[in-house]
Amino acid sequence: MAYNEFLADRIAQFFIDKKVSFNEKKMFGGTCFMINDKMCVGVMKDEIMARIHPDKYEESLKKEGCKEMNFTGITMKGYVFLSVDAYDLEVDLHYWLQLALDFNPLAKASKKKKVIKK
Repeated sequence: MAYNEFLADRIAQFFIDKKVSFNEKKMFGGTCFMINDKMCVGVMKDEIMARIHPDKYEESLKKEGCKEMNFTGITMKGYVFLSVDAYDLEVDLHYWLQLALDFNPLAKASKKKKVIKK
């Protein structure tokens, strides 16, 4: 199992219930939920990767099950990994998803790569 599909379904249901338009995109060996063409949250194995406001970053790292995202050997401020201890209860999952959703309108979109046609 590359990623926890049940967890991905829980996340998708949260966005559906909130009437938030999203696309699910396979990346990093898992799946990411794109909102407004920006990565909002993702699932890798049994962890959630969440993009949160940098102002909430340090405070969030103090919460159980939350750690800095160090996917490529470089810590990315504003991105956190959440273990099952952080999201097992529905209320906790919704807290983290709402935090990522609240930041999404402020987040910068990744630059689109130009495709050169031959």
